[in-house]
Amino acid sequence: MIKNVGSIDRILRIIVGLVLIAYALNFIAPDTGYNVWGWIGILPIVTALVNVCPAYTLLGIKTRKNDEGEASA
Repeated sequence: MIKNVGSIDRILRIIVGLVLIAYALNFIAPDTGYNVWGWIGILPIVTALVNVCPAYTLLGIKTRKNDEGEASA
């Protein structure tokens, strides 16, 4: 797969993912009954680690510059 996640995008995804997981583990807010939704924070972390976002691929979005290790076609 073509890598389509840039460096700033990666950093933001990791931060958002960690905050959501902290919410799921009740570090941010007390148990509200909806904390299980915080586990969705795994998705932005995984997409940041592999540098590929399936939604970006479907929408044709690319935040990664060519000079970040990706050769232009």
